Amino acid sequence: MHIKSNLVDIESQEIRAVALEVEEGFIESIVETDGVCSGYILPGFIDAHIHIESSMLIPSEFARIAVTHGTVATVSDPHEIANVLGLSGVEFMLDNASKTNFKFYFGASPCVPATPFETNGATLGVDEIKELLQNPKIKFLSEVMNVPGVLAKDKDIMEKIALAKSLNKPIDGHAPGLRGENLTRYIESGISTDHEAFSYEEALEKLHKGMKIILREGSAAKNFEALHPLIDNYHKDMMFCSDDKHPNDLFSGHINKIVARAVALGHDIFDVLEMACLNPIRHYGLDVGTLHVGDKADFIIVENLEDFKVLKTVINGVVVAENQKTKLASVSIEAPNHFEALPKKVSDFFLPTCEVMEVIQVVNNELITYEKVSKSIEHEEDILKIAVINRYKNTKISGIAHVKGFGLKEGAIASSVAHDSHNIIVVGCSDEAMAKAANLVIESCGGISAVDYYDALVLPLHVAGIMSAEDGFGVAKEYENIDRFVKERLGSKLSAPFMTLSFMALLVIPEIKLSDKGLFDGRSFHFISPCKTTN
Repeated sequence: MHIKSNLVDIESQEIRAVALEVEEGFIESIVETDGVCSGYILPGFIDAHIHIESSMLIPSEFARIAVTHGTVATVSDPHEIANVLGLSGVEFMLDNASKTNFKFYFGASPCVPATPFETNGATLGVDEIKELLQNPKIKFLSEVMNVPGVLAKDKDIMEKIALAKSLNKPIDGHAPGLRGENLTRYIESGISTDHEAFSYEEALEKLHKGMKIILREGSAAKNFEALHPLIDNYHKDMMFCSDDKHPNDLFSGHINKIVARAVALGHDIFDVLEMACLNPIRHYGLDVGTLHVGDKADFIIVENLEDFKVLKTVINGVVVAENQKTKLASVSIEAPNHFEALPKKVSDFFLPTCEVMEVIQVVNNELITYEKVSKSIEHEEDILKIAVINRYKNTKISGIAHVKGFGLKEGAIASSVAHDSHNIIVVGCSDEAMAKAANLVIESCGGISAVDYYDALVLPLHVAGIMSAEDGFGVAKEYENIDRFVKERLGSKLSAPFMTLSFMALLVIPEIKLSDKGLFDGRSFHFISPCKTTN
């Protein structure tokens, strides 16, 4: 392969016209040349923290879309499928990823389940984590969400951290809002990154204490606006990630969009590209080329350095996308699953009323929720019922509460993508609509659904109840149709209603959330009643 273009040398901070030769998957030569060249050659973009499962696509289908945006590698935490299927789920991800020309780097997930306060499908104990970390395909210990366990030096989590240290594998953090002495103790355990910082001050403190900050801009959690001012002074200790990216968002762009946004705001292009292309390689020790002679030929060619429109993506010396069209083929699989729930009756969603009710307050584009109380649920605008249903056993519904912020005017939406245990979560305007939406998911053995009085839409997710093995571009279109239905027909004003819904069950992010066992306070780590106690 012979390419003549403008090479963007991030390390020397210069751009020069070159002729680049690729032979047998490696860069054989880079020679400066005279004359005017079109396009710009860059190292490929890397998502430094992502759960592939949140795209609702298996790895091979995720790759088919990602390469069209210039992404060549991901640092991936498979804890979503691990919560459903355990080690066999992680092995499924590794196997499927190995069958496509894309650089997936997976971690060992130490917090499966994330808490003991919910029902999930599997556990990754110390023995399982040891087995994973000894696998050369596993590059790091994934996000340590059990912050109380680290601070209390819980034996299980500390043994997992010690295993990663003994093998010199990086340890990812998950510490939303953690500050002060507790943050210092958390970092001293060996945890080196965080992608959960949601304020400038929080991220700055973490940087000053030696953490790498992974700036997140996903489908629901959007921290770019708050954190991008740090880029100018701290870019060497920062990376970009999406964390959780729904298929329609992935279709419209990936790390390339974050890079373009940062450059448009005036940040130095070489600083931004260092974050997007080089820092993940350095931190995690990834086998990804960086545009030097002898490197693996992993690079992209973009039309310009403003919107970073990708003309060509090359991985291992092979063109995998050209003119924003994928060249990667689909991979056939047998879909594993674990789904035992049976259809529910309308009466299963009954919740007694009381004088003062606890309400989960949703914030658009944030994973953090707030505790709210209300004395008049039936009259207050936009307070809806929410429920979490155990998918692993056919039990009665114990997790029912109220939520504010979804903005539904009619109908209901449901999903078996519900972090991190992936039970069935449903929110709606009536018990009838909730039962209808939940049963569509149950009858599909996993999926997302939206219903009103007249129509019912469902996107089946047969792989572990959280992913589809169908063509990724088709899944993105189906998801877009359901998302539009929720916003235009049901009335939600949320940017990503299904992504927001999926995080209403993530107990490790405060303030209050809901599991299949009940309403949970993520600050004190205990269950609370849907009825607010009054003095």
